[in-house]
Amino acid sequence: MKPAKANLEVFAETLLELAQRDKNILVLTTDSRGSAKLTRLGELLPDQLIEVGIAEQNLVGIAAGLASAGKKVFAVSPACFLTARAVEQIKNDVAYSDHPVKLVGISAGVSYGALGSTHHSLHDFAVLRAIHNVDIVTPADNFETQAAVRAAVCHPRPLYLRFGKRPMLDLHDPDSRFRVGEGITVREGTDLTFIAIGETVSPALSAATELETRGISCRLISMHTLRPLDEECLCKAACETRALITVEEHSVHGGLGEACAAVLMQRRLCLPFRVVGIPDEPTVTGSQLEILAHYGISAEGLVDIALRTLAS
Repeated sequence: MKPAKANLEVFAETLLELAQRDKNILVLTTDSRGSAKLTRLGELLPDQLIEVGIAEQNLVGIAAGLASAGKKVFAVSPACFLTARAVEQIKNDVAYSDHPVKLVGISAGVSYGALGSTHHSLHDFAVLRAIHNVDIVTPADNFETQAAVRAAVCHPRPLYLRFGKRPMLDLHDPDSRFRVGEGITVREGTDLTFIAIGETVSPALSAATELETRGISCRLISMHTLRPLDEECLCKAACETRALITVEEHSVHGGLGEACAAVLMQRRLCLPFRVVGIPDEPTVTGSQLEILAHYGISAEGLVDIALRTLAS
């Protein structure tokens, strides 16, 4: 594996490529042209980029109106603000009205690091899962990002895409297949399964590789789509391995872990299970990687959690 680009860069490059061929693709931002890597798109396609200023409610409302007129709209804003300030517009103008807007949350999770809790997006999965008719996709690497953006253009429902900021490893084989709603098995294993989403897939893979040197066979699933959740992939892992650990850069409440736990309970599948995410407490201050490591979302932390889960 080698470090590649930040997923956000691949998002912007792919969107530019698609927009150059399709004048119905419009990109809206909230004063985030630079941070969303959309400067080149704005230079080359000025009529397809609209900046509304720091006004998230307006961003979503305008996006819904344009989508209702047949435009393919990507509404881009920092995830912490998009899914907090504009929740009413997402619920009513996009989801309830069934306009296929592509909501793009950038610098998600704890990407803003030391800027603190005001800029962390640890609530977005929970908020959007509680709103009917919004699909949720969080790519793990550049391959998933490019495929997700291509799929998003013609996706028939409202869709939330979530991106962090740092360069990501290439995790997938060239022949991997991406489909919204289908998890990707990154590696097979029989002892324990990591089910990770977004940028947490990378440390989970490193942990699985380390555990293999200790004689523990680890499966890793990139559950890039939180809604619709790939229940069959989840349940297959629960039946074929001895323990499950979910990993997410989100609160432990309302995200991937709780979604998986609900499916397992309703299917009556009982096995050692652990949710790894940000706990219900004031989030520590530091860089993104320092914060994640503090909460066990690192290769070392996940190895330790895996060993304790298998021993329980």
